[in-house]
Amino acid sequence: MENDIILKVDNITSGYGKKEVLHGVSLIIQKGEIVSIIGPNGSGKSTVLKTIIGHLKPWNGRVIFSGEDISGMDTHKVIVIGVSYSPQGRVIFPDMTVSEHLDMGAWTLKTKGEVKEARQRVYHLFPRLHERRNQKAKTMSGGERQMLSLGRAMMIGPKLLILDEPSIGLAPVFVDSVFESILKINAEGTSILMVEQNAAKALENSRRSYVLEMGNNRFEGNAKDLLENEEVRRLYLGG
Repeated sequence: MENDIILKVDNITSGYGKKEVLHGVSLIIQKGEIVSIIGPNGSGKSTVLKTIIGHLKPWNGRVIFSGEDISGMDTHKVIVIGVSYSPQGRVIFPDMTVSEHLDMGAWTLKTKGEVKEARQRVYHLFPRLHERRNQKAKTMSGGERQMLSLGRAMMIGPKLLILDEPSIGLAPVFVDSVFESILKINAEGTSILMVEQNAAKALENSRRSYVLEMGNNRFEGNAKDLLENEEVRRLYLGG
């Protein structure tokens, strides 16, 4: 039902300079879903996220969040209305502590009480961050830094969390941990849209998925069905 849709991307074209990367991409996310976007390098996955969050302005088409047209809205305004974004590459500041990173993520919150409550919520999600709350980010492992990036994004209590390549560059043991964290965040009520280069892992941990190719929708549907689709497996999952 339309009322259950938290995000609708409707036939957007977008790109960089004069180069069109997306040629009419569409997707929807129902409230409470984890939806993934997979596809080969250069297919436009991250461009979709950047267009949703306002880093890029759509040339055509619309982005609707909770019934509001946010097409081309400035990024800080998109965040204020409940969309949080964890960018590719775990963007952290080496000499800042865990606690300082979380405070930075709380910039939309108005009172010290709200910030304290948000911090406790993040520490509940990520006990490791509580253990290391006074530790500088540069002393943390890659997996811990990804937890920190997720925790910072969760400080505003978003309705929708957008993740760009959450497992990139991580050892397998940390990949499993990150996906466990994503499932935990979702279980507590946050809808999630993620781009993920580990296509099999993305499909295993999503409800629905979209496959992009050269800036176009190629496949879409139930993630488990796509995981078992012979053509999807041959083209994107290595057989």
